[in-house]
Amino acid sequence: MTRKVLALLALSLCTLPQGSAHAVLLDASPAANGTVAGPDVPIQLRFNARIDGTRSQLRVVFPDQSVHPLKLQAQSTPAIIESQATGLSRGAYRLQWQVLAGDGHITRGEVPFQVR
Repeated sequence: MTRKVLALLALSLCTLPQGSAHAVLLDASPAANGTVAGPDVPIQLRFNARIDGTRSQLRVVFPDQSVHPLKLQAQSTPAIIESQATGLSRGAYRLQWQVLAGDGHITRGEVPFQVR
């Protein structure tokens, strides 16, 4: 290859958008280690990338370690997923999430919180 072709190839690689990053949780409600009033708790998770809401999951782990899946609401914004946890009594809970980002990568995490 000529130097000109190599230079153009290098330049095009440097200017391509970096689309291979995983979805990173930016904000959660309830907040990590936060305390909320029950028994019904609205849930909202905001990420740094587009999320496929139809292939993502939310679960609440109750104080007795039982796991309850939550139904996701229709997405109003591509980087946010929302739901509602109902019937939560006083205690320590964990919100487990799994999302599929627009780049095809799956990310998982937990948000511990308390209900007063």
